[in-house]
Amino acid sequence: MNQITMPTLSRATEVFLPAHVLAQDGVPWVPLPSGKSFKPLRFLRGDRGFVELLRLAPGEAIPLHRHTGEVHAFNLEGSRQLCTGEVIWPGDYVYEPTGNIDSWTAIGEVPLIVLVIVMGAVEYLDADGNVTRRYTARTLEDLYREHCVARNIAFRDLVS
Repeated sequence: MNQITMPTLSRATEVFLPAHVLAQDGVPWVPLPSGKSFKPLRFLRGDRGFVELLRLAPGEAIPLHRHTGEVHAFNLEGSRQLCTGEVIWPGDYVYEPTGNIDSWTAIGEVPLIVLVIVMGAVEYLDADGNVTRRYTARTLEDLYREHCVARNIAFRDLVS
């Protein structure tokens, strides 16, 4: 009979990579002019993307935008209605492929909170399809840093 050998504690440190745990109150909500606020969780090196909690009050909209990489979004609280008419409820997951263009609105009575994993950038578009704003991992990291400095809040290095 084969016996499985578990690594000892001293050996485990050679085998396992360190985890990066971020407590819920480890970073603040960062407000943006659009009525949206975000809580950064991770910025991927080289502007590859970012992970955030996104929060909108009921009735707030995310205008037309394009994703330069894929997006994974999981509704934690509240609901949103996509420009296609589909309603995304708490517990629903949305995958958006690279190049997807959409807009949506927070609906219902409670704030919307979505866990979002964005690869690449988010480009906001005008009616003619011209890019009016571009958010990357670096953009959001800078906004997070500015928010912390202005409020004398500890800035956490969230780059990996």
